[in-house]
Amino acid sequence: MTQAPTQGRTALLMLDYQVALCERGEHMRMPPLVEQIERRDVLAVAERTLAAARDAGLYIVHVRLAFDPSYELRTNRTARFDVYPRERAMLRDAPGARIVSALAPLPAEPVVDKGGVGAFTGTPLLEMLLGAGVRHIVLGGVATNLVVESTARHAADSGLAVTVLEDMCASFDPELHDVAVRRILPMFAAVRTAAEFAAEL
Repeated sequence: MTQAPTQGRTALLMLDYQVALCERGEHMRMPPLVEQIERRDVLAVAERTLAAARDAGLYIVHVRLAFDPSYELRTNRTARFDVYPRERAMLRDAPGARIVSALAPLPAEPVVDKGGVGAFTGTPLLEMLLGAGVRHIVLGGVATNLVVESTARHAADSGLAVTVLEDMCASFDPELHDVAVRRILPMFAAVRTAAEFAAEL
């Protein structure tokens, strides 16, 4: 008998919380995104939520943009992504590709490297989730209108129930964040706050 999407295990997916995207300093690639992350206090919210998810025994997966040295595992071939091989940026072992220290994975938490926007394309993520009995995923990440939205769409089309924690997300443009959480994401996911989610764990 096929299991209903909401009856399976829940997983927390931590999307693109990387040094180059989330922190000021020599490795910062998107100052407007970092500004919004700081303004919205995203990393602090994400840290609290991650701790609560660990305490509750949720399946936790970290997803990051990280390339192999050849850049041939890059799945996104748009002009916007041409900057990465040109600048030799976001290589998997580079400091900027690391997950921020406050959200660093525990040894038992898998890290999935992707070569495009969404978390599923070109990665084993869906098979991992289904193999672990996951039928509901909870998303937080940056940018809202990129990795979060793309991942939510793919997950919904794959039969997973999806929740997006709005205050664990930010975009380089606050208007794009607002459009995503108010108009786009509700078509594919439940949009909630991290506190609402944590209270039910």
